[in-house]
Amino acid sequence: MSSATSASAEQVREITIAHSPDSDDAFMFYGLATNKVRVPGYKFTHTLTDIETLNRKALNEQFYDVTAISFHAYPYLQEHYTLMACGGSVGDNYGPMIVAAKPYTLDEVKKLRIAVPGTLTTAYLTLKLFAPDVETVTVDFDKIIPAVVSGEFDAGLIIHEGQLTYARDGLTKILDLGVWWHEQTGLPLPLGGNAIRRSLGHDVQLITTNALRDSIQHALDHREQALEYAMQFARDLDTTMANRFVGMYVNDRTINYGDDGREAIRKLLDMGYERGVIPHKAKVDFVG
Repeated sequence: MSSATSASAEQVREITIAHSPDSDDAFMFYGLATNKVRVPGYKFTHTLTDIETLNRKALNEQFYDVTAISFHAYPYLQEHYTLMACGGSVGDNYGPMIVAAKPYTLDEVKKLRIAVPGTLTTAYLTLKLFAPDVETVTVDFDKIIPAVVSGEFDAGLIIHEGQLTYARDGLTKILDLGVWWHEQTGLPLPLGGNAIRRSLGHDVQLITTNALRDSIQHALDHREQALEYAMQFARDLDTTMANRFVGMYVNDRTINYGDDGREAIRKLLDMGYERGVIPHKAKVDFVG
């Protein structure tokens, strides 16, 4: 290898990215993951892990330069990470759902034992805002529906593709927390976003954030190819359902939260703090 080639190789900056193995995240990162979107001097490497594990890793050890997180987790890791201004999953009058094998009233559901996908998920935070004293047990998100069907739990709090598939397992929707949140606040429900390490410095943060925004835009502009790529992560969804799910969580708000989206993030975390669910006051800031 020539000295010029060696010097060039040394100048490439690797950015480690972690996100969930879900069709919407895969769609979002399609451009970067397949090198359809390139940034001179930068190399992006991807790790796929479930969202609660990513929340915990970001909280404890700062594994990745960029990581998908639940917004609920942000106050716990805000010292080391800031939010990217794009790449979020926002439910506009929809979101995580409480489902059960039989119908319950809203007063009854507050007294049930509910399986939840993790205590740092935004789904859990929103549930605790709705029902502060409800009993919960953490279960892997993809095992919640089977656990409710089997009768192990009275009800389950479902995220990801389960929001579209629960009925075919014979379950009933008790409450859509995105609808409940909108009724309470008039705002969309911000579920998850991407956080970037503060130690990278502003220039690298901005370049990386713009790269992600370009990746999202590329997927939206080349929807058929991006959806074909995302289908390998679509967990029991056919193409039509996967397209619907991706449309729910990768859209104009994923490019830019908008003023109401940013307000919703702050409102959610402030309410969590004021009601004692979150012990730290959130100081929300964005790159890009």
